[in-house]
Amino acid sequence: MSSTFKLHSPETDTDYVIRVEADYDGDEAVPRPVVLFMDGDDQFNAAVTAYQELRAQDAVRPLLLVGVGYGASYSRPTNRRGRDYTPVAHSDEPSSGGADDFLKFLVATLWSELNRRHPVDPSVRGIAGHSLGSLLVLHALFQPKPFFSHHLASAPSIWWANRAILDQPRALRAQQIALPAKLFLCVGTDDSESMTGDLRLFEEALAQSRFESLKVISRRFPGRNHYDVLPDAFRAGLAELFPRQIH
Repeated sequence: MSSTFKLHSPETDTDYVIRVEADYDGDEAVPRPVVLFMDGDDQFNAAVTAYQELRAQDAVRPLLLVGVGYGASYSRPTNRRGRDYTPVAHSDEPSSGGADDFLKFLVATLWSELNRRHPVDPSVRGIAGHSLGSLLVLHALFQPKPFFSHHLASAPSIWWANRAILDQPRALRAQQIALPAKLFLCVGTDDSESMTGDLRLFEEALAQSRFESLKVISRRFPGRNHYDVLPDAFRAGLAELFPRQIH
């Protein structure tokens, strides 16, 4: 089942285009975990294809996939990813630094609408992204009480604002010991040295923080770059985070 609807966000004063994909087969009333995918205009098809392949292999549990977009691709002025996915402002993007407001939209307005439209499993909440979308995923993780339980971060843009995201695990660890969540990290080995090197720095920051209850899975995809890694990243991430046999 595929559906699309528009939803206005009072948090960001923006209209979003929401795409939903679920392979209902006589079990429409059964609650399913939701996985929100950032960059829904450009990347959601890759997510749906990866999920369908895994379902055909009975490798993942039934999910409700949701693509969050703008009705406009990356380069269009009405696409606001540079504002919504960035936790701190930077001169590279004048409107940047709006991740907190966007996160409020996801967990309040959008989640309420999804619950109104579909039976939603409240215990397993997923968020996924690639590149700048993954920066938002990591920011969502490092909240005192993260709303999402499962996080898929493909080739995250750790470089943003002089690697400001590296400070978040350290700052949160100073406040609390436990961070009950799952995180899947990945990058292609042929991505830029900045992307691969920054991911190593992030993994080191996580290791030093030693959060209790945080399960981290890291993968490298040989021969993949920043652009062709997406199918592998989404396929492996969904399989690790939402396996048929829950663990």
